[in-house]
Parts: sequence; C-alpha cells; structure tokens
Amino acid sequence: MFHHITVLKEEATEGLNIKQDGIYVDCTLGGAGHSSVIASKLGPGGRLIALDQDDWALDNAREKLAAYENQVTLVKTNFRDLEQVLKDLDVPMKDGVPQVDGILYDLGVSSPQFDEGERGFSYNHDAPLDMRMDQDALLTAKEIVNEWPEEEIARILYRYGEEKFSKRIARVIVNQRSQSEIETTGELVELIKEGIPAAARRTGGHPAKRSFQALRIAVNDELGAFEEGLHQAVRCLAPGGRVSVITFHSLEDRICKQIFSSYLEKCTCPPDFPLCVCGGKGTLRLVNRKPLIPSEAELTENSRARSAKLRVAEKL
Repeated sequence: MFHHITVLKEEATEGLNIKQDGIYVDCTLGGAGHSSVIASKLGPGGRLIALDQDDWALDNAREKLAAYENQVTLVKTNFRDLEQVLKDLDVPMKDGVPQVDGILYDLGVSSPQFDEGERGFSYNHDAPLDMRMDQDALLTAKEIVNEWPEEEIARILYRYGEEKFSKRIARVIVNQRSQSEIETTGELVELIKEGIPAAARRTGGHPAKRSFQALRIAVNDELGAFEEGLHQAVRCLAPGGRVSVITFHSLEDRICKQIFSSYLEKCTCPPDFPLCVCGGKGTLRLVNRKPLIPSEAELTENSRARSAKLRVAEKL
C-alpha cells in the first residue's frame, strides 16, 4: 500500500495558477497527491506530464489517476531529463525549447520509501544498505560505505548532512569495513553512534538522521539533479507560466533561492532614471517574496511537513 500525505498540496498547486487547457509537469510524482489536484483542474484540452524514478510510485499513480488517463502521461525518469522528456512528448516548442504552463517539484523522499524498511532509507528499520530511488540505478549506499575513500565519505556527510562529526564517523566506518563488510542500515546506525560523542547523541533527534540524509542525497545525486532540472524548468516555462518548488532542507532551499534570484530583474540604472535603459530585464518574478510554510493544522496532521518551504516564481 502506497500511503503518502502530500505536503502543501493546495498551496503548491494554487501557486501554479492552473488553466484548464494548460500543460503542466509534476517532476516528483511520488504519491500522486499534487498530480491528482492538477489533473482535477484540467479540461479536455489540458495535459499533465508526471515524472518519477520509482516503479512503485508509477504503479500507484496509474491506479490513482485512472480517471484522468486521457490527460495524464506518466514517465519513468529523473527530472534532470525534463527538457528532453518534453521534446520526446511533442510538447509545443518556441525557438527549439518546449513550452509548458507550470512545473512542480516536491523534493525529498516520499513516506512509503521511508516506511518500507527494505528500501534502506530509514535508520529505524534494519535493512540492506540501498537508498536508491531508482531501483535500476547502479550506485547504492552499501558501495559508498564500503568502497569510497574515508575523506570522500567525510566530505559528503559534512556537505549533504551538515554533520559536524563527519570525520569521526568516516573513520569508524573505514575501521569497521577493514574487518568486515558493512551490509545493513542497523550496522551503519551503530557505527554512526560510535562516531558521535555521547553528550552530542543526547540532543538533536536521532544521531543517524544527518548521515542517512547525506548518503541518500549522494546515492541519488539529488542536489545535482535538482540544479540541472530547475534551470531547465525556467527555460521550458511559457511566458506567464509558473514553477512551484517544495524543499525540505536548507541545501535544497538554498539552491532554489539562488537559481530563482539569478533570473530576477537586475536593473543597474541610476535610481533617478525615469525608465530602465540598461536592458537588465529578468526572466522570472517571485510570486511570494518569502517562502510559504505549512499551517499549524497541517503540522498537526503530518509532522514530516515541519521543515517544508514553498517558493513560487513566474516566467516574464
């Protein structure tokens, strides 16, 4: 059973300003919560293209979106391939670039991936070290933990997990693997705990949380894919089209904020000029100056939404 509570469902879809005959892309199909809302607002001439790497999510969506099958196209792919997917699906083009009316990202891992222990995403279930969102991908957490150099393990734990004891944890991992291969999430949790001082383990939630996040991001190249995909999304939006992005940690949010900022208007004319003559016109405008966050009611229903932020921008 694919059970997933969609975060900021109404806010993210309202941010797209959906037109009945528009073309929309859900880059992170997941539990199909956002896709269901988008599809329900489309008329016969509208179209939704939904992407995901996870076969389980795609199978679930085929059932959940069955009523909209004439308007919905499901594609198994990473959203870093967004522009090529749109070209392959014969979306209308302008100057060789596909044009759509709205694109949505809901980043992070869907609840079923966490809750089904055998996927290896969770530090609360003992399972094989995997963490692949796409089960056809080659790189697993087991390979990183057992084969990557100590310095590289420490780097990803610090960069992607903001784990201040990254060097100590990496050293413990490498010492253990020299004796026997590390095969399960349970083994890894114990090694991470060993690498964190006892006093630090007593505060800040589960001691393995940051390291597991870091490994998951590295296995799936999540930040690299998001950066590539979001630039493509801006390029593929038609004028007036919008992109909604839900992030769940500071690294994702920083990338989103910086990319949006790079496309905003940057007029360098002196303040007393009556008209802009510098030509510093932007590509995007922010729909909300500050990111939207879940309401208290939503947090009561779904504690996993606590770190979510929604940013929306419109193509000029």
